[in-house]
Amino acid sequence: MKYRLRIKHHKPYRLFHVDFFNFTSLAKSRKDLQDFLFVLITKSFKIAPMALTAPLLTAKFFPKLHQLAPAHLNTDQRRVLHTRTSINIIATHVPRRKLLRIVNAAVESGGQGRILFSDVVVKRPREVYRGRKWDVMDIATAGVVVLMHLLCGLAPFTFSWRALSVAIGLYVVTGLLGITLSFHRNLSHKSFKLPKWLEYTFAYCGVQALQGNPIDWVSTHRYHHQYCDSERDPHSPIEGFWFSHMSWLFDTDNIIKRCGEQNNVRDLEKQPFYRFIRTTYVVHPIALALLLYAVGGLPFIVWGMGVRIVWVYHITWLVNSACHVWGHQAWDTGDLSRNNWWVGILAFGEGWHNNHHAFEYSARHGLEWWQVDMTWYMIRFLEIIGLAIDVKLPTPTHIQRMAFPPKT
Repeated sequence: MKYRLRIKHHKPYRLFHVDFFNFTSLAKSRKDLQDFLFVLITKSFKIAPMALTAPLLTAKFFPKLHQLAPAHLNTDQRRVLHTRTSINIIATHVPRRKLLRIVNAAVESGGQGRILFSDVVVKRPREVYRGRKWDVMDIATAGVVVLMHLLCGLAPFTFSWRALSVAIGLYVVTGLLGITLSFHRNLSHKSFKLPKWLEYTFAYCGVQALQGNPIDWVSTHRYHHQYCDSERDPHSPIEGFWFSHMSWLFDTDNIIKRCGEQNNVRDLEKQPFYRFIRTTYVVHPIALALLLYAVGGLPFIVWGMGVRIVWVYHITWLVNSACHVWGHQAWDTGDLSRNNWWVGILAFGEGWHNNHHAFEYSARHGLEWWQVDMTWYMIRFLEIIGLAIDVKLPTPTHIQRMAFPPKT
């Protein structure tokens, strides 16, 4: 009885593909082969990120591991995110062992393997750019994104300290006041209340981020929380990192197909201001661009529109992608949300994403003293001077309920 083992090493991701021939005739050398495979799985992980794609092999030689599930699956929602095999999900808390995570990645049969430096498996890779019909909105959205990136190419030739100052100022105004404070924590989750004149002012700052009108932005985000990391999530990394980062934007019918008609923003649709912004959305960024050109010429357009918008784009998108792929899970949310410190800094506190998914209503995302949350500091300031009221924070009961079970 002979067997042959072939290992292929693919750069740059160092993915090891193990192919076995004469699989049924391995009985005599099973112990030696099992020891070899265990060393291959465990030791290789200390060298570089890898994925072992050998579903039948792991099931045959490590049957006990297939009786366990990743710790984040042991929740009330029971969302199986890492494997499509028939495993029995147990009720007790399972420590997050690297070996357990890699075996769950190995048994993935229908996906594309793990995302680099992560335990997240792409279950349903989504192709957005080819094989479908693009409508007018798809082309317009992609055109704007491409145009903003092309403008960035002129940045080295138009640099000035005034232009950089304009970009940084608008980054804070549109990113912090507009997207994170207004669109996200105020409008999407109602974490606090503001006087209407101030609410509309901050929402208008968000319009200038060029990420869509408030009604559409809030609707998409509410659907994300409702169907987080499931088949109906508008942007989940289980369909690919780049899909969750930005590709989902270019299939504008995708959300309707998955979630149905836009019926989760009636509170905003009742208000004439938000209906007006939705109708006239395109006019407002153009008006800002004309103003910038009148004040500072081409450098202000390149830096105040191109560089600043692309910067805020990718920081916002990293919350959807990186914060569901890399980082630490402090709470038993039943999804892939992570706390990511560097996104937390860049995105004014939005990177403490697992905290946010655990306590969606909370105005504060950085729950620990060392978790920098600039948006929360702004909300707290507004509360102190009497402009923000009904500021919501996690309750002790909810904190206890969302904590992971004690390890056994």
